[in-house]
Amino acid sequence: MSGPGNQLSSPPPQQYVDGELGPASGGATYAILNPATGQEIGQAPDSTADDVDAAIGAARRAFDESDWSTDAALRVRCLRQLHAALLEEKEAFEALTTAEVGMPGFMMGAAGFDVPVEGLKWVTDLLEGYEFETDLGVAAPMGIKSRRTVRREPVGVVAAITPWNVPTQINLAKVGPALAAGCTVVLKPAPDTPWVACELGRLVAERTDIPAGVFNVVTPRSNEVAAVLSTDPRVDMVSFTGSTQTGRAIMAAAAPTLKKVFLELGGKSAAIALDDADVASVAGATAFTACIHAGQGCAITTRLIVPRDRYDEAVQVAASTMESIGAKDPADPGAICGPVISQVQRDRVEAYLRLAVEEGGTFATGGAVIDQDGYWVQPTVVAGLDNSSRLAQEEIFGPVLVVIPHDGDDDAVRIANDSAYGLSGSVDSGSLERAKAVADRIRTGTLAVNGGVWFSPDAPFGGYKQSGIGREMGVAGFEEYLETKTMAFPA
Repeated sequence: MSGPGNQLSSPPPQQYVDGELGPASGGATYAILNPATGQEIGQAPDSTADDVDAAIGAARRAFDESDWSTDAALRVRCLRQLHAALLEEKEAFEALTTAEVGMPGFMMGAAGFDVPVEGLKWVTDLLEGYEFETDLGVAAPMGIKSRRTVRREPVGVVAAITPWNVPTQINLAKVGPALAAGCTVVLKPAPDTPWVACELGRLVAERTDIPAGVFNVVTPRSNEVAAVLSTDPRVDMVSFTGSTQTGRAIMAAAAPTLKKVFLELGGKSAAIALDDADVASVAGATAFTACIHAGQGCAITTRLIVPRDRYDEAVQVAASTMESIGAKDPADPGAICGPVISQVQRDRVEAYLRLAVEEGGTFATGGAVIDQDGYWVQPTVVAGLDNSSRLAQEEIFGPVLVVIPHDGDDDAVRIANDSAYGLSGSVDSGSLERAKAVADRIRTGTLAVNGGVWFSPDAPFGGYKQSGIGREMGVAGFEEYLETKTMAFPA
């Protein structure tokens, strides 16, 4: 098997249930396609309802009956083993990611591989020194002298449901903190990218002392088969990253059993250039960002909000930047914008391009799919629309940037906040103080101010409004997987 320019050395994908690597119980498989070529590169096990049931049961037993949840030293040792194994498999993991996900190689130094693997080490270091119990001291509530302690304990069985766009990042951002906290996990990756998740299961099986049942990987193609992860009473928490629409469905499905739900959902993030900013520089940088991985990132800035009297300049610079980037084979060392993940996604983006014209927009560059093998879309700049357009309001998940004029700082803030989402964004100004004052008014979970970079294992990531509930990464991301118990004793 081979990806574009890469020979894949990873073994065929297998599910991992209760300590055993193997095929789906029904023996069925489905094709894994390389999005750059549309060609099959492997077959994934099509996990059955029985497989998912067995994985949940194994995770439940491992949590209830083993020492995993209480033995922090064991967890530290096992997570360090997994970290070392990932580093040893770096080259193979990266080649597999480019072939299966269509991710350009330059991203491996960031969200593709290096940062998530560094994040696993970071959360293991956190675990090693984390104080699970806090002494509140002695008080006399209701006249009864008592010593109080607050104890943090693992939530229990976690269903981790992950998307296809940056799978290693999101798999590890859930699995690492959950295992560190003492939870047991059932990981269910997207059917478009099951292989990298199966590789994580293989490394746990072959290279760590993680006990059977603590970590499981199932790869059903059917949403109906996977849906039990949100409803089964043996599951204590669902951690989901994906679309806002699916997040709503998971939240509703989890409601009857009142599971804890973590949701990292969609975004329509705004890049704001104030009137004293280097507008051309901001436009070029935002166009570059919108091309990264074909725009398939929830936190990518896809609305460029610029001073009205600099609008034409911003559109021209953004368009010329995108034209210089183009769409390239993700195995090409110079690739920034690769393919979108699938025919379904390409059709979805193409529908939005048609909608842009219907809404009265024009294309400063791009505006069409690319007629070649694989799933390709031209990097596109849309001009002539205001923030009320669907192109400016809805998450497209393709290399499409909408440029919107503003009439001063207050108007820029209004436009940025006029969105159902609140995941990320940026503000640029000639004055850091002014940029920060505007950033303080933007209702999003992360913001880059004058070029600052927030993406790091120790920095919490998540959104306001319909961009989600909870935080991933950082101490906050670790503590999502903990419950709080208050105890009082006679003093």
